[in-house]
Amino acid sequence: MTGDGCAGELAGGSGGMARVTLADVARAAGVDMSTASRVLRGEATQRVREETRVRILKIAEEMQYLANPLARGLRTQRTDTLGIVVPQLDNPVFASAIRGAELAAAERGYSLLISHREPGETATTIAKISRTNRVDGLLVASLDDDEVLRTDLAAARVPFVLMNRILPGAALSVVLDSRAAARKGVEHLTALGHRRIAHLAGREGGFNARERLQGYRDGLAAAGIAFDEKLVGVAGYTAEGGTTAMRALLPQHPTAVLAATLVSAAGAMATLHEAGLRIPEDISIIGLHDAPVARMLYPALTSVAMPTEEMGRVAADLLIRALAGEEPEPVAPLPPGALVVRGSTGPAPH
Repeated sequence: MTGDGCAGELAGGSGGMARVTLADVARAAGVDMSTASRVLRGEATQRVREETRVRILKIAEEMQYLANPLARGLRTQRTDTLGIVVPQLDNPVFASAIRGAELAAAERGYSLLISHREPGETATTIAKISRTNRVDGLLVASLDDDEVLRTDLAAARVPFVLMNRILPGAALSVVLDSRAAARKGVEHLTALGHRRIAHLAGREGGFNARERLQGYRDGLAAAGIAFDEKLVGVAGYTAEGGTTAMRALLPQHPTAVLAATLVSAAGAMATLHEAGLRIPEDISIIGLHDAPVARMLYPALTSVAMPTEEMGRVAADLLIRALAGEEPEPVAPLPPGALVVRGSTGPAPH
């Protein structure tokens, strides 16, 4: 068979409804397969009479014909599929980025294949998704060290765009302006009169952790507050990390907390409740990134909104343009969104 007509399979195994093939459409329209294929792909059809073209399209619609992307990929060495690799599926940041990437991909006729890789896993997920699943390019969010990530990307052998981090030597990446977001959070707390502000930092050595720590320090400096390393605890990107780090910081008696992530803020709030501290009367807390779960916490969490869905959309658009042979320019960090004030922040206690 040729073209899309190599799909004589059943959709869903034995007993399922037979897939309508290109050969079926051509036979019903009374034309050869090459003519049907050209019409259905929208290619130039000067040699095909208009009535024939209309008949082919009408029959294809009536028969609910769908082109077989696997067959097309075998012919063109393209799959019209992008892969996206994320370190956490339950993290609202990555869930939002996936949604943005999927919307942008669909607008350009691409599908999105999602793969999950925990930090430190030995399996080369990036290489596997690009080879085994035959994607045209990759969107990669990773919490791995630079050298681990660089090794995996070298093995992928497809174009890629990084999300939410910068890797020296990698040309294309889309990041959030985490430094500006952290500063905005601290400025909100200092405006409420807080002077002892703790910071639940991200992963040690990570790009975003460094940016957010610097934004925290910028905010303190702008208010004339000296940086105190005893008020910084490493929480990483999990609720458990937020719980543990907050517990370790309580002896320092902070009156407010800037959490690097929404997830670590939720964990920290659990520790504060456990310690019998009232939020915000005794201690205020603010998180970076806003999502529906922020409204479900008690009290509802004040947050700095981050354009995570936009990050996924922009990254997918960059990748598709690169696949089309363009040379897209680097993208500036995406600025934070609005400060969303809720019940978790209030005036500093006297």
